[in-house]
Amino acid sequence: MFENLKLTEQKYNEISEMLSDPAVISDSSKYTSLMKDYKNLTPLIEKYREYQAAEKAAEEARQLLDEGGLDRDFKELAQSELEENKAKCEELSEELKILLLPKDPNDDRNVIVEIRGGAGGEESALFANSLFRMYSMYAASKGWRSEVISANETELGGYKEICFSLSGNEVYSRLKFESGVHRVQRVPETESQGRVHTSTVTVAVLPEAEDVELEINPADLKIDVFRASGAGGQHINKTESAVRITHLPTGMVVECQDERSQYKNKDKAMKVLRTRLYDQMLQEQNEKIASERKSQVGTGKRSERIRTYNFPEGRVTDHRIGLTLYRLDYVLNGNLDEFVDALITADRAAKLAEQGTM
Repeated sequence: MFENLKLTEQKYNEISEMLSDPAVISDSSKYTSLMKDYKNLTPLIEKYREYQAAEKAAEEARQLLDEGGLDRDFKELAQSELEENKAKCEELSEELKILLLPKDPNDDRNVIVEIRGGAGGEESALFANSLFRMYSMYAASKGWRSEVISANETELGGYKEICFSLSGNEVYSRLKFESGVHRVQRVPETESQGRVHTSTVTVAVLPEAEDVELEINPADLKIDVFRASGAGGQHINKTESAVRITHLPTGMVVECQDERSQYKNKDKAMKVLRTRLYDQMLQEQNEKIASERKSQVGTGKRSERIRTYNFPEGRVTDHRIGLTLYRLDYVLNGNLDEFVDALITADRAAKLAEQGTM
């Protein structure tokens, strides 16, 4: 591990020198790429240098004790320094192991989130709205930008499906474990006998694809325009601003009618299509990896039930890590960090255990 850290520090120093080179500064794409590498390596190198300082301090204290001739107070001080820095080295060594884990290349990306009502009809659609509100509030707490791409609303204010983007710092790294089936157990307002109903909503968190990553042949696309429907005032149903794009090789269909401009709707629809195709490619790769992995937080399959929101008991349970919080309203108001942090920790632990068996 420490041999790799020495080589990484050399690379870090080289990048640092290159970033001050006028030739690199004038090349915006190269400078941006190097700056990204520098930023990603900085936490690791800073932690490694902390380890080196603690190791040096421990060695100095050890040498003093080996030399002998110390008075009682000074000997106790040196012994304390040795033990304190040895413990610090052990702690920093564990932190370095985590920082050395292969980073998900998509962690820094923005995301497109798709929420769809599943089993349960209108009750499912209403809970889809609750989840959209939850993620929107969580995004606001993180300073992320949220933008609705398309929505299919029901008469009672639910969503058969809603698609929106979240942009900001490391969005995918915080939300990637939210994909799956979310189950709600509660008494619907329309239930006269007070019986608890169970409904489901599916959530898909897709890392946003860059334009350069996927080449989409225009000949593979069928583009239709139509009049938008739903809430929207006088503009609705008067102009053909809504756009539907069909990717013929896969049969994938994307619609967008949120903007008044046909061109803006087309741009948004293309962003979603590109992201879905990129996600499809990732899912195929992940299935190959999953078959080889001995342990993981979740399979990433859209059909996996990941969380239950039980209203009568006021609890939320994440089934992958066995974490239950009796603060349902708190969670639905966008306070997701306790679940997110626990899932990230569990994933790291699984990867560390996996490395130990390799």
